[in-house]
Amino acid sequence: MSSDEESVSGAEEVQVKEEKEEVTDLSDSNVLTKYTEASKIVNLALTGMVSQCVPGATVIDLCQFGTTVIDTQASKLFTKKVKGVAIERGVAFPVCVSVNEIVCNLSPLASQELPPLKAGDIVKIDLGCHIDGYISVAAHTLIVPQSADEPVKESDIAPEIGNVAVATYNAMLVAADSIVAGKKNSDVTAAVGKVSESYGVSPISSVRMHQMKRFVIDGVKEVALRDPTPNEEDEGEEKVPPCTFEQFEVYAVDVAMSTGDGKARPGEMRTTVYKRNVEVNYKLKMKASRYVLSEVDRKYPTMPFTMRNFEDERSAKMGVTECTAHGLITPYPILHERKGAKVAHFKCTVLLLPNGTIRVTGLPLPEYFKTDKTPDVETAKVLEDLAEREAKRAAKKAKKKKKN
Repeated sequence: MSSDEESVSGAEEVQVKEEKEEVTDLSDSNVLTKYTEASKIVNLALTGMVSQCVPGATVIDLCQFGTTVIDTQASKLFTKKVKGVAIERGVAFPVCVSVNEIVCNLSPLASQELPPLKAGDIVKIDLGCHIDGYISVAAHTLIVPQSADEPVKESDIAPEIGNVAVATYNAMLVAADSIVAGKKNSDVTAAVGKVSESYGVSPISSVRMHQMKRFVIDGVKEVALRDPTPNEEDEGEEKVPPCTFEQFEVYAVDVAMSTGDGKARPGEMRTTVYKRNVEVNYKLKMKASRYVLSEVDRKYPTMPFTMRNFEDERSAKMGVTECTAHGLITPYPILHERKGAKVAHFKCTVLLLPNGTIRVTGLPLPEYFKTDKTPDVETAKVLEDLAEREAKRAAKKAKKKKKN
């Protein structure tokens, strides 16, 4: 074979390889569609769960309701098999309902007895959905009303609750607006810091924003809500490595703030949410542990899961300890602020597209959350610009709907 023929043959091999390589970022319209559809399901589940948060409702019933909505809606989409294999879809992050000073990750077992919701409770809902591994997440904060028929009144809410809720929501909006191609994660951290200072609240230091990729909910690129102090670094809290955002990336814009010191800690409640650490292998000794790992590898090889999904709860509780001790699964502990602290949590998913960054999940801030505090000039300008853009987008959408 001549050198020219070898060159042509090599080029053809490269071309075949490139054609076979699947595009998994937003540059592919099919990928964008899957993110968009997952986002619609997330918003639908959130909306339904908000309506269910009434006095007497239980946390486990709310979690199961949200899970049912996600699984039912996802099962209706992309039902055609690809190369004889069904497309994976459903829950990407277990539905969690965290009340009052609990910050996040409360998704209880059937055997756990928790008090039902009561009027005035601060409820944080956190959940995620994926279509073919393309993940969309959101979190929302609300106040439980006096009854299902009586809406929450502004006069029923203490000013400090309004401050932390408005601050957290605005910080999420500002952070989402700051995540654009070419900017750095430090820019977002600085923007969040300005908001928290203006409203006199504390970002929860352990909460991180993450890049998301196909089947990866906690990507390498991270954004801190605040940088650790020298003392915190001495205590082992790591500083987030610098990174730059790029076009066609996807991020979970996750913001939690409190009226406390911002240092959320694991409490006495049992951790129930975990994720498989695929980089670690270990020969387990206990039968219960092998049962847990087998179920995880079969059903949840990449996505976080809740122990409530296991049929044998007793074996799951026994086996999860050894799996965690040897790093086979990573826990998402239930985090608490200090007793009496007011906590708010909002999260949205953003897509970095050629025409700008767009938010595809998240509900509007409840109207009853008010504050007499004002943001700094720079933050106020960003929020004003965002409101104008939202108004124009809504008007354009309404006009198009009327025309059709």
